[in-house]
Order: sequence, then C-alpha cells, then structure tokens
Amino acid sequence: MNHAERWSGAGARALVDLPSFRAVQGNPRTRRLSRLLFAVVAAVFGSLFIIPWQQTSISGGRVVAYAPLERRQNIEAPIEGRIVSWAVHEGTRVKKGDLVAVISDNDPELVARMRLERSAVENRVEAARARVRSMEDRIISLETSRSTGVSAAGSRARMARDRVMAAEHAVDAADGAVKTSQLNLDRQRALAKDGLTSTRGVEVAELEQLRSRTDAERARAALSAAKSEELALKSDHEKVGSDARALIRDAEAAKAIAQGEVANSEAELTRVDVRLARQASQRIMAPRDGTVLKLLAAQGSEMVKGGDPIAVLIPDTEERAVELHVDGNDLPLVAEGRRVRLQFEGWPAVQFSGWPQVAVGTFGGTVSLVDSSDDGKGKFRVVVRPDAGAPWPESRYLRQGVRAQGFILLGRVSLAYELWRQFNGFPASNPAPPKQAEQAEGKSK
Repeated sequence: MNHAERWSGAGARALVDLPSFRAVQGNPRTRRLSRLLFAVVAAVFGSLFIIPWQQTSISGGRVVAYAPLERRQNIEAPIEGRIVSWAVHEGTRVKKGDLVAVISDNDPELVARMRLERSAVENRVEAARARVRSMEDRIISLETSRSTGVSAAGSRARMARDRVMAAEHAVDAADGAVKTSQLNLDRQRALAKDGLTSTRGVEVAELEQLRSRTDAERARAALSAAKSEELALKSDHEKVGSDARALIRDAEAAKAIAQGEVANSEAELTRVDVRLARQASQRIMAPRDGTVLKLLAAQGSEMVKGGDPIAVLIPDTEERAVELHVDGNDLPLVAEGRRVRLQFEGWPAVQFSGWPQVAVGTFGGTVSLVDSSDDGKGKFRVVVRPDAGAPWPESRYLRQGVRAQGFILLGRVSLAYELWRQFNGFPASNPAPPKQAEQAEGKSK
C-alpha cells in the first residue's frame, strides 16, 4: 500500500467520524422507499400499454316509442265549433274508441239545412241520370232507324240498277230492230228497181225502218233516265246514312253532356256527404289506447277550427327506443348494429366509460337507425332499441320523454393510446363494422 492509499483510507475514516457527515448521510429505509416508488411508477406506466380501453361516443337523448304511431300525438277537432263537454281529464287512461269530447257547431240548424241540400243534389243526380237513359234510348232508336233507312235506300238503289240493266237490254233489242228494218228496206228497194215488188212494199219497209229508229231512241232515253235515277238513289242512300250518323253523334254528344252533369252532381253529393259526416261526427273518440296528457281547449268558451289540436294523447306501448343526438364528428363512427350502453334519468347507475362491463345500473341497446340528415343544428338522430334478452325497466318507470345518456361503444385501444389521443385532441379511431368485429371476437375466443 502506497502513501496515497493510506491517506485516502485514513481520510475516509476521519470523515465518517465527523458529526456533520453523519447528519447528511441517507437513511437506508428512505432508499428502499424511493426504489419502491420508482418501481410502482414504472409498473403503472407500463400497464398503460397493457390495460384495454373501450372508446365511446357519448350523447344525450330521450325515450320514445319505436313505432311512430305510438308516439305522442294530438287529438284534433273534426269540425269548427265549441267544445260542449269533456269526457276525460288530464291523466285519464282511455281505450281506442272511448269518448273524449263532444263538439257542437254554432248553427244548430246547419245539419238540417245540409240534409235538405243533399236531397236537392240527389234529385239533380237522378234527373241527370234520367237524361242519360233517355239519350241512350234515343241512340238505340236512331241506330234502328238508320239500319232501316239504309236498307230501304239500298233496295231502291238495287231496283234502279235492275231498271238500268232492263233499259240496256231494250236498247240492244231496238238497235237490232233498226238493223233488221234497214236490211229489209234495202232489200225492198233493190226489188223495186227490178220491178219485183210494189211501191207499197217499199213504203211499208221505210215506215218500219222509221218506227224501229224511233223505238231505239226511246230505249236510249229510257236507259239515260234509268241511269240518272240510279245515281239519284245512290246519293239518297249515302245521304240517309250520313243524316242518321249525324243524328246519332248529336245524341251521343247530348248523352256525354248528361253524363258530365251526373258526374258533377255526384261529386257535389260527395262533398255534401263529407260535410254532413263531419258535422255529424260531433263526438270525438280516442284514436288509440293511451293516456291523456293535456287538454288544449277550454270547454264552452273557446272556438276551435277543423284540424286544431284539442288534446294530447300518449299511446300505450311496450316497444320503446331511445333517440340519441350524435355530433357530426362522431357520426362516421356510428353504424347500424353498433352496441350502446344507456343510462336513464332517475335510474341509479355507475358508468365507467372505458370499461362498460363493470358498469352498474346501465342497460344495453343496439343502433337500429341512423338518420341521413341532421336536425338543422348539426346533430344526427340515432335510434337505439333494447338488446334481445336484456329488457329495459317497465313502462311505468321508463316513460316516453325520459332523458337518457348513451355510450355508443366504438373500438378497443390501450389506455396509453387513449390518453395520448385525449391530450392531442384527436378523434376516436374508426372501428371495424359490427359484423366484422363480432367475427374477429369469435376468432379470438
């Protein structure tokens, strides 16, 4: 051992013996505690990368009936008038067809006058129908008359044609007689030159030849007259048909006008019946089973018009749903079939956003509808229905209009990733579609 080593060992022992050195010297228990704290911090930091976190989209909404017809609805006045009496009050449970109120028009004789008006319109309808029947009978008579007239005119035209043919035959016969008489005359003249016949025979032959020519001219005149008569009768045949068709068309036009009057009268009769039915329906009935929430019209003093709401009815239903209003930032992450955890107002619950499996007092649901358009304020309606086999509270506890908070379950990430996302303000990760997620979960199991 050299001099320096001896000096360092001696100096160290001297320092240890000093009171000030002993005062600043660390406590062994403190060192053990610091090591333990460091190990705990390291374990916590490491667990952040192991502990799973369920990302959710949190939104508010309310309980509604799933079927639109079973949601809150107004009972409207069918006619203009005043409420004579109410058969219900706020909170009354009614069945479909139960009397709700009685309404009366200001004019007590209105129904009687409308019935008189209906009787007059009925008479007009019957008169128009009688005109239609009369026109139909006239059309049938004109059709028969046309058939008869056309047939008679056709017969006369055929008779004229026969006369033309007879005249043509007579002309042919007369022409033949002319030729024969001309031959006889020529023969008599030749014989007279030879002195074989008398002058009297020649004169008789000339007379016969003149008579045959006269008969031929008469036959031609008769033929011309027969042809003219045939043309006239053909024209008459066409005229009879045209006149009959014109009369039939006039009768059909009159029938169409009468049918139009029937249609107008029947339409007016329908309008009168509608008005009369509305005036007769002075008893307002409940449209569905439910509970009267509020009366909107005062009895006796307030005038209501047809279509004005007079009461609010909440229909009975066991098929409920929740309408959530999701922000547009989270809408791309929400799809039909996505699982939801619901916390209802007035129902004690403890909800852990990242670990829904340990939540207490919440109820499961499934997204069944996502609106394709917003409500005008950048919110999109999402309808959630109960999960099968996990019923919600009874309707007496969970009424329509109860507010609810929904936690739409998205993707699963580590707690470290979720903290990093929250610190940086990044949106939630886009999860797999519900069917793909279920298949992946089944494979992992």
